[in-house]
Amino acid sequence: MVVLDALPLNVNGKLDRPALPVPDYAALVSSRGPRTPREEILTGLFAEVLGLERVGVDDDFFTLGGHSLTATRLAARVGALFGVDLGVRAVFEAPTVERLAQHLSVLLAGENDVAREPLRAVAERGERVPLSYAQQRLWFIDRLEPDSGLYNVPFAVRMMGELDRGALRQALADVVARHESLRTVFPEEGGVAWQRVLPAEQAQVPFFEQAVDAQKLTDELAGAAAQGFDLAHEVPVRAHLFAVSDGSCVLLLVAHHIAADGWSMGPLARDLSHAYAARVSGEAPAWGVELPVQYADYALWQRGLLGDDADAESLGGRQLAYWRQALADLPVELVLPVSRPRPAVPSHRGGRVVARWDAELHAGVVELARGSGVSVFMVVQAALAALLTRLGAGTDVPLGAPVAGRTDPALDDLVGFFVNTLVLRTDTSGNPTFRELLERVRETDLAAYAHQDLPFERLVDELNPERSLARHPLFQIALTLQNDTLDGLSLTGTDADVLPVELGVAKFDLAFNFRERHSLDQEPAGLVGLVEYSLDLFESDDAELLLHRLESLLRTVVTDPDRALLNLDIVTAAERSLVLERWNDSAAVVEGLTFPELFEGWVARAPESVAVVCGDVDLSYAELNARANRLARLLVGRGVGPESVVALV
Repeated sequence: MVVLDALPLNVNGKLDRPALPVPDYAALVSSRGPRTPREEILTGLFAEVLGLERVGVDDDFFTLGGHSLTATRLAARVGALFGVDLGVRAVFEAPTVERLAQHLSVLLAGENDVAREPLRAVAERGERVPLSYAQQRLWFIDRLEPDSGLYNVPFAVRMMGELDRGALRQALADVVARHESLRTVFPEEGGVAWQRVLPAEQAQVPFFEQAVDAQKLTDELAGAAAQGFDLAHEVPVRAHLFAVSDGSCVLLLVAHHIAADGWSMGPLARDLSHAYAARVSGEAPAWGVELPVQYADYALWQRGLLGDDADAESLGGRQLAYWRQALADLPVELVLPVSRPRPAVPSHRGGRVVARWDAELHAGVVELARGSGVSVFMVVQAALAALLTRLGAGTDVPLGAPVAGRTDPALDDLVGFFVNTLVLRTDTSGNPTFRELLERVRETDLAAYAHQDLPFERLVDELNPERSLARHPLFQIALTLQNDTLDGLSLTGTDADVLPVELGVAKFDLAFNFRERHSLDQEPAGLVGLVEYSLDLFESDDAELLLHRLESLLRTVVTDPDRALLNLDIVTAAERSLVLERWNDSAAVVEGLTFPELFEGWVARAPESVAVVCGDVDLSYAELNARANRLARLLVGRGVGPESVVALV
């Protein structure tokens, strides 16, 4: 057994790295067989990242529940400890402790790039800390649409039991004091904004309390969550406490995306739970381990890490060169089966539909992913791209996909806006089989993950696509798969359940969001699919039909992944019944007449009724009959008779 704390962290002698807060990995290791010290460390890292007690050296990372996000975290942890730039591809290609240890040995023995500069707290930040690149875009959008709730991040929990309101207020203040991002305002001068971190005693979080009828709770939550922020003067977080008529209480925390992302809700909930437990006991929270960095440190580190884009050797320059090539000649806009034409200025009003797919389909997707060396996300991405191609979007399908952006272990427990957006371009040309399409998606995604540090905002600026307020740049459809378990809020003396909050907004034309559900023994228990759609373009029925078609396609490929794309079944059961049964119902009595005879009957009965419409031209049955007779006489005059073949254009 090797206890990690007894090892020098600079295990390869290449880089003097700061110590990381790590558990006793030796206690996490499976008891099967002897291991090398390197395997011992990797086994503990696997267990920590996956949230498992024990992992064996030959256990597959993805079979144990790993996915793209946790693979990125694992690669970052390994890189930080061993002083190498490992990359997420290595985890996909060497997904067991034994194989990854062998891969690591090759890296350490050769001349490879050392790990990136680690993230540390900055002693002297300067008078004005710049915004991160992601923050810059949201700040600019806020200037275009002030007081908009488009980029609010709501988190709501329903509680039953005795709630100490005073302790809750104190606990919220404790959390805001702990995370600087929650007490940062964004003043500007000359069109340039910067981060101003308020002292904890000056950062007063608005806390609203009100009674509400249970029947009106959903609307009240949506209304409160949609209220905008004055980013220059207000702290970017507020709290609402609703006393519901059914005896429960609902706490709604609303943060602006400039200060927090979806991943941040986990650390926020954990810290608020810890602080509340302490305050109920009349004590201040003891955090144990202080946060190693704050968001301002990250913003400064990010700029130094990427360097100057004009420098081809800098990290930013290298990644920009990759994206320029990867996104060359990208379609300006996907052709989608919309219900209404795209308006010049979007309203950002959105709707949502939800589908729940059974455990059998979920298990089939998981099995296909494992057998193909891809993640569940990649299977869903390939299926969505195939569906869009079949619906007329073409064979070059760009999708936007968020990545956590926490590429340094120091960011794991920090509240802030780190998420980045990748443009994942899927080539569906040549009528590939679905298994072949998965291979294409795998290569595209792994290359994109390896270049995920370049902020989407800088990518848009550099590529400078045709700009329009009417559509999102570079992609119009987003895809997300949530396979992390969101930490709920646990307030001493209450039972709490997370509540969904509908904002009624749409950032994209379509946003497909999926969440995996698992049983207690971590077996696939189903997929929950949610589509957020722009009300400017789609009806609710359109979004529901898309989900049904995607389900049909997935059920086909999990049983026959070698079927070609153009042969994939996208017809829903309802559509099949309509065509084969209702439209093809032969029980009705049919007159023994030919089509020309039936048409002539309508000419006699309703000569002035509209028969056909083409653009702005309407033809009645009488007018259509006259035109058809003229054409018939023309053809007869040119020698056309019975059984002749005439080409129609």
